[in-house]
Amino acid sequence: MYKNRGFTLIELLIVIVILGLLMSLVAPKMFSKVGSSKQKTALAQMQMLQTSLDTYRLDMGDYPLVLNELRNSEKSGWDGPYIPKNVPNDPWGNSYFYQSPGANGEEFVLMSYGKGGQPGGKDESEDLVHQ
Repeated sequence: MYKNRGFTLIELLIVIVILGLLMSLVAPKMFSKVGSSKQKTALAQMQMLQTSLDTYRLDMGDYPLVLNELRNSEKSGWDGPYIPKNVPNDPWGNSYFYQSPGANGEEFVLMSYGKGGQPGGKDESEDLVHQ
């Protein structure tokens, strides 16, 4: 005769403890990558916006005063839209900072203030400037 044998409570508890220990070692490594991936996404979006800004400048002769002019404008010579959708927010949900001309003589400044949404900061809240 065969006896039905399942897992004992002790065996299940041991497996749960082992899984808990593995998760406590792996989870911090995985979640630390989220911040750096958002920063890389922001830099990629800013690169895409720069390409659109450069195309706008080729058509219009100067950079737009606001990023929304990449999507629609009443100016003569405008041959857009220069981006397929509305201007995206950064990965943290904040608007990109754009200024044309830049304060230090640059043609334009395009940046994300990071997770904090305010100038300055460290780690995920660090300002990301596209140059």
